[in-house]
Amino acid sequence: MKNKWMVAAIAVVIAVAGVMILSQKTRAPDISVATLGGKPLALKDLRGKVVLVNFWATTCTTCVGEMPQMVETYKALAPQGYEMVAIAMDYDRPDWVLNYTQKNALPFTVALDIKGEAAQAFGGVRLTPTSFLIDKQGRIVQQFLGAPDFPALRNRIQALLKQSV
Repeated sequence: MKNKWMVAAIAVVIAVAGVMILSQKTRAPDISVATLGGKPLALKDLRGKVVLVNFWATTCTTCVGEMPQMVETYKALAPQGYEMVAIAMDYDRPDWVLNYTQKNALPFTVALDIKGEAAQAFGGVRLTPTSFLIDKQGRIVQQFLGAPDFPALRNRIQALLKQSV
């Protein structure tokens, strides 16, 4: 019985430590990706803006399902200084990404992670969609696995937009 309590106590300590580590603001990695237009985009060049980095794939049904709300969020908040970078995973075919982007008139930056370096820099992202909300100082303030709660996401972005640099 004593061993069960000890194991439970250790599990609680590990869980609390994990939450504390995840709640700390971590600087976003200084990645550079190629946009669909072939131009390099360095994430550090977007400092001063609130940025959502979204790792996605055209073959991911959840990713495709969330895109209309990503577009709505971008259109509503971009005039206030919000930016979004949708990074297609290394296993996604570039021609499929280009086709999807054009067919759906995605208004935000779409980039390719051909070698998987951006996903690796963000902690080895493999599941899609995975998104990172970054504040004006370039710190990750929230991570989303799967589609986010869009009303809550919009509220969080608006709050971050009001903060000074």
